[in-house]
Amino acid sequence: MDEHLAQLLANTQDKNEGPRKQAELDLLHAQTNPEFPLSLARIGVHTGAPLEIRQAALTYLRKFIEENWAPDEEGGASQIPIPDATRDHLRNVILELALSPEDERKVKVAASYAVSKIANADFPDRWPALLPSVLGVMPAGTDAQLHGALRILQDLVEESLSDEQFFSAARDIIKACYDVALNEGRKQTHRSMAVLVFRSCFDLLDIVKDDRRKEVKTFAEEVLSGWLPFLEQVIKAPLPPLDQSGSQPESWNGPVALKDQAVETLIKIRAVFPSLLVGQSPALFTATWEELSRLAPSFQALFIDSDAQSRLEDIDGLPYTLDFLVVDELDFLNQCMRAPPVQKQLDAEIKARGAVHDTPWALDLMALLVSFSQITQEEEGLWDIDVCLYLAEETSVSANYTPRTACGDLVIKLAEWLGDPALEALYAYTKTLFTGEGARWQKQEAALFLFTAILNDFQDMQKSVPAGIANAFLELVNYAVSRQDEPMLRARGFLAAGALAQSYQPAVGLLDRVTDAITRDESELVQVAAIKAVESFIRGGVPADRQVPIVLAIQHFLESKDLSELEGADDLLVTLLETLRSAISMDTRIAIQPDSKAVDLLFLIAKHGAASFHANMVVCETFEDIARTFKDNQGPLKDMEHPRLYAALCAKVLPSITGTFDVANLTQDDPLVTLAADLLALLVQYGSEPLPDDFVAATLPKLHNVLMTSTEGDILRPGSVAVKYILMHDHKQVFSWHDNNGRSGLEVCLRIIDRLLGPNIEDNAASEVGGLAAELVEKAGHERLGPFLPQLLQAVATRLDSAQAAPFIQSLILVFARLSLVGAQDVVNFLSDIQINGQVGLQVVLGKWLENSINFAGYDEIRQNVIALSKLYSLNDPRVAQTMVKGDLIITNTDRIMTRSRAKLNPDQYTIIPAPLKILKVLIEDLVSASGMHAAANVAAAAVTELANEDEDEDNDGWEDVPDDTLDLALGSTKADLMSWGEGGSSRQRDDETQAYLVDFFIRADAENIAEFHNWSNMLTDDEKRKVKQAVAQ
Repeated sequence: MDEHLAQLLANTQDKNEGPRKQAELDLLHAQTNPEFPLSLARIGVHTGAPLEIRQAALTYLRKFIEENWAPDEEGGASQIPIPDATRDHLRNVILELALSPEDERKVKVAASYAVSKIANADFPDRWPALLPSVLGVMPAGTDAQLHGALRILQDLVEESLSDEQFFSAARDIIKACYDVALNEGRKQTHRSMAVLVFRSCFDLLDIVKDDRRKEVKTFAEEVLSGWLPFLEQVIKAPLPPLDQSGSQPESWNGPVALKDQAVETLIKIRAVFPSLLVGQSPALFTATWEELSRLAPSFQALFIDSDAQSRLEDIDGLPYTLDFLVVDELDFLNQCMRAPPVQKQLDAEIKARGAVHDTPWALDLMALLVSFSQITQEEEGLWDIDVCLYLAEETSVSANYTPRTACGDLVIKLAEWLGDPALEALYAYTKTLFTGEGARWQKQEAALFLFTAILNDFQDMQKSVPAGIANAFLELVNYAVSRQDEPMLRARGFLAAGALAQSYQPAVGLLDRVTDAITRDESELVQVAAIKAVESFIRGGVPADRQVPIVLAIQHFLESKDLSELEGADDLLVTLLETLRSAISMDTRIAIQPDSKAVDLLFLIAKHGAASFHANMVVCETFEDIARTFKDNQGPLKDMEHPRLYAALCAKVLPSITGTFDVANLTQDDPLVTLAADLLALLVQYGSEPLPDDFVAATLPKLHNVLMTSTEGDILRPGSVAVKYILMHDHKQVFSWHDNNGRSGLEVCLRIIDRLLGPNIEDNAASEVGGLAAELVEKAGHERLGPFLPQLLQAVATRLDSAQAAPFIQSLILVFARLSLVGAQDVVNFLSDIQINGQVGLQVVLGKWLENSINFAGYDEIRQNVIALSKLYSLNDPRVAQTMVKGDLIITNTDRIMTRSRAKLNPDQYTIIPAPLKILKVLIEDLVSASGMHAAANVAAAAVTELANEDEDEDNDGWEDVPDDTLDLALGSTKADLMSWGEGGSSRQRDDETQAYLVDFFIRADAENIAEFHNWSNMLTDDEKRKVKQAVAQ
């Protein structure tokens, strides 16, 4: 079988699809052979086999182990049984391979992965010898054996060890890693891996410390007494001399990897046990600063003067290029600078000098940050090819975290600490870069980049820049935008000018140069930088008469481009849209005039960016801003009439929107149709009452066609909303209109509702049909609907019976809720007379209604539901009282983890109670939510937790209480925090109107014994009685 499997494995790497897929299918069938895993193992350990075949065998073996080794999480049997003898053999063979002297790293990595998968299921109970075997190899094993042991140990710590298992073995694991890390006779990469495993231990310590706070902290202090001096020494150790090749010497890879692991470990220690680094923070700060100062010339030579490869990792995931090390050291320097002992020392030097800009460390730090903020040759080349990459960096949406980004973060923290003096220090150093011969544009651009970072942060904090500093930098900006041979510097100048214009009015004088650059600059990068800068200028306050020139500049820019290239250029699309949005907001009345191109450009960009979620969002927000401005009738439009302005807006945009429905394929997921439906829904939502003449004739036929053809929820939902708002704003125009086939507007609406209530439309896609149906019933009334009304209501009730999605259920229930507001008795009578799948309609609807009421969303919807339920209760109808529904959840005490499979086998059980009692329970919960008691309880709980943490944990003592900018997803505490977002309970906020109604209801019900209130209230729990008493007493 070995030869057969080896051939199949070889065929899986065939470039021809046919043989490759056949081999994969044959391997799948071969899994049922008991020899399959043993044969794969034999191929994997066979040193004479080709490397790629061995690697493939071990990979398939790992997958086989993942799928079949352990019982599934519900306790059932594995898919393919594996005999115990086979399991024993595989454990021994794969572990022996991973720890063997063979020096083939790819094989060792694949073997260690397989070991970790077995360990997940078997360690320690069925494989107690695993950890002793691994640790036993590390002191005296060969490099190849050590590599295998470290790989297994890393996988064990990161994936296999439970909290308790780790804590019992932590001392042995950390001691073994410490011995390897300090052994200068070992390879630097193996020493780096040892540090990596040690750092991984802190993730588990972070989890364990919550239960064993003092014990864990004492253990950490003991461990770090040996590790911290070593980590500091690693940082201090100089790198070998740099050669003149323009690339990083191979001799640097190991030392850089070790240094980087040391710094990352210090960052992790700072995150988990901050107080343990306080005493060492000045020494570590100094060591890191000195290291960065030594690295600056090498960074310049490799990445600024040359185009050395960056962001490289080895097969074990160890970063080994200098840029990784610089990023981490800048981050750690940023953290150390926030430690009070460091700040105290730095502050003392400032006081001794009298001013920040005269303090050597401040100027030296600015020089260091400018050095590492320079645009690298790689970035310059990429940005010149694709301006979207440049814009992504500028808007901080890039996944790349570079030295430049880290410097921006550090200078922002420095400015938040020192305030305006930080800008003075930056200027004191920057002005030296703009004078004299030999000035490098890269450093000039970097200095202005840091200046822009501080300005934007000040803007976010609504902090102004002193006029003297602003004017001094404005001179440098003027110089930058005039450098015709240096596009990167020119682009930075425009961006800095925009940032400055937001708080310093004289900078607005550069606006004409910026708009001129959009159309005339030879560099596309400068053009897009100018477009982005214009948005900042507008935010700073630009005269309204500049709107037309700005829009024309954007128009000329677009006319010079191949618009088909915009379809994949998300960052450029969003930049154009954001600037256009700001320009339109300067004076919306001008933007909708027939001769204005602003809205036309918005639709043009939207057409080519319809597939971009972010671009669509900006288009919709812009369109909503326009429509809402007219609806609110405030600000500069307060003296204008809404209907006239709205009619002008419709004349401007409706042809483009409705034209989209004519040319698109409605049976497919066309993003342009989705966008058009969203825009039409927004347009109608903020419509005038009545709507402009012929509005229904222009829109309802298109909507009818879309809603009767499409199955896409992203189209059906906004389409339904649009029809609902048309009825809401001008039902008379709807009912008086007829389509080309003679169907009335009422019949068209009924046809739409009938289709959306049909079984072929998914719940989520039809989630807005209830609101449409309720609006139609309300506006048409019994007189117009006649025999269609009971048919419509029965269709709603029938669909409600099968509905599963919460928004859809709410939508359908609100049809009956809104009817109950004016005719609760009629609703009960109707539901009592119909049958739905063999059940009385009242049972179906009330059961679903009361089960889902506490999950309703939206102030108006919740209020309508509350009033409707109170009216149903007040009827005191015996048919309602005889309707039995789900009551309270029956809590079962069990220590077993409830998996999805067990939940299906043992679904939640509820008490069964009469509907009036359930109504009271629901209204009590709504009363508690409306009174803000849930929110207050959550705030109080958070405060208690915070106080408890302060009492129990002094780990944060000695560090500035500022969260890190980087979210460490590897930390257990971070994972817990993220998970808690989904467990926060009620998200409803205080609603005074609903609260007042419910308080009055319960007071009257008690005083007048409405619908036998005293009898029902005696059946409430003590907690529910307390909630009512507490809420009424507020």
